[in-house]
Amino acid sequence: MRKVYEAKSATASGPYSHAVDGGDYVFFSGQTAKNTPTAKDMTGDIAAQTEQCFHNLFEVMEEAGLSSDDVVKVNVYLTDMDNFKMMNDVYMKKFSEPYPARTCVAVLALPLGAEVEIEMIAKRS
Repeated sequence: MRKVYEAKSATASGPYSHAVDGGDYVFFSGQTAKNTPTAKDMTGDIAAQTEQCFHNLFEVMEEAGLSSDDVVKVNVYLTDMDNFKMMNDVYMKKFSEPYPARTCVAVLALPLGAEVEIEMIAKRS
């Protein structure tokens, strides 16, 4: 049976768990700023959307007994690479050096009209 972790204030926009425990690794589903019951329209504000993504993810991390220091891989999806710098400005405040490995790709669209989605993998110490 899968061991899963769910955030209290984040919602799922499909049939998935917020995070699944894989033993040494915990796999976190992508989060957007729209994955909250009180989601505000943040269209065009990539910094605010990125903050909300991390808020959702870090809440799930806390449920799993992990911290940002345990994150080993991050995937970031942007609908517009012109937002790369603004996303990075927020991202750099969420982790300390040495930073986790990361991939950032442009995508045509994201669920619920989001402009950024972030997923992570963390390793238990």
